[in-house]
Amino acid sequence: MLLQCAREQNIQIETNVWYTGEGLRDYLKAGNHLDILFLDIELFKMTGIEVGDFIRNHMEDREMQIVYISGEPSYAQKLFKTQPMDFLVKPITMQQIEASLQLAVKLIEKNAGKFEFQNGRDYYYIPYGDIIYFESEGRKIKIVTAGAEKEFYGGIRELEKKLSKEFLRIHQSYVINKGHVVWYTYETVKMDDNAILPISKAYRKQVRERLLRG
Repeated sequence: MLLQCAREQNIQIETNVWYTGEGLRDYLKAGNHLDILFLDIELFKMTGIEVGDFIRNHMEDREMQIVYISGEPSYAQKLFKTQPMDFLVKPITMQQIEASLQLAVKLIEKNAGKFEFQNGRDYYYIPYGDIIYFESEGRKIKIVTAGAEKEFYGGIRELEKKLSKEFLRIHQSYVINKGHVVWYTYETVKMDDNAILPISKAYRKQVRERLLRG
């Protein structure tokens, strides 16, 4: 189904198949990389959820687009901590595969893009996928990534207009990258750098809806 969709959409892909979670884990531990992973939850020993946890928390890979597959709809909420792109319930249709593949390609392309900003006379570029969140502090905006923090002068409203739908305003001072959310409550979100950020009342409904949609 993937190969057929790729041909019809003129997308060049290379595919691999694994029959156990352990086999996939060992492939990734050897230094190999995947852009998109369609991952069944019900595997023999190591479950799909355990594989997802290994990818996100052991390998610290936040870029791989994971699409979970299961015959049991109740798994959906349990998967949030491993930040899936999608969750497909069997039997899977060609339309679902097509939609997931299109979305994954868009996200990969967006993450490959770079956010440009100026600090003094210097210009900087940061890949969108590396940005965990933006924080407004007076007239300055702080960019938080896993490895560093940068600042530039600007307004958060103007910033919000420039960003893709992967970024979400949660507070008058914060815009987060949904791909770096580990868990959330009605009032807070925890990011994968362990920062816990507040969700203001004005944004709670839309934040919950957009995080649940993925």
